Amino acid sequence: MRYAAVAGSVTAGAVTTASASVDAADRNETAHPNGNIFFSTQAALDIKIREILRIVDEIQTHSVPTIQRCYAGFLLDSNDPDDREYSEDTDQIREVLIHAHYFSQKDIEICAAHDISVEFSTHSHFSDIQTLHQTLRSTYT
Repeated sequence: MRYAAVAGSVTAGAVTTASASVDAADRNETAHPNGNIFFSTQAALDIKIREILRIVDEIQTHSVPTIQRCYAGFLLDSNDPDDREYSEDTDQIREVLIHAHYFSQKDIEICAAHDISVEFSTHSHFSDIQTLHQTLRSTYT
């Protein structure tokens, strides 16, 4: 969410909704520091779970353009094995893309689905970019 908010792709309403879902008063009424979660009924718990999952999905949806821009930048900066941090594609992807940006599996799936030919087909190092992209796809999806 940090990157999405910085890039401006998450609306103020989405941030407010997400913030409200983790409101301290609400959290303190339903959870105890020992890890026990208190809800009066299964239905109340199910409603809370659905609400949290809806908000997570909304945040993820609004984050797609930011994740794609981040991935495109990574591909541009990392396509030359002689001019990057790690010579192996898998190491570069794991450390410089996934760990550095705290990417989730869902974020990685967004990267893997990105159509790089639209953006990079005329780039002089397209074959290297394509190899890096294929390595991400084969390793993580």
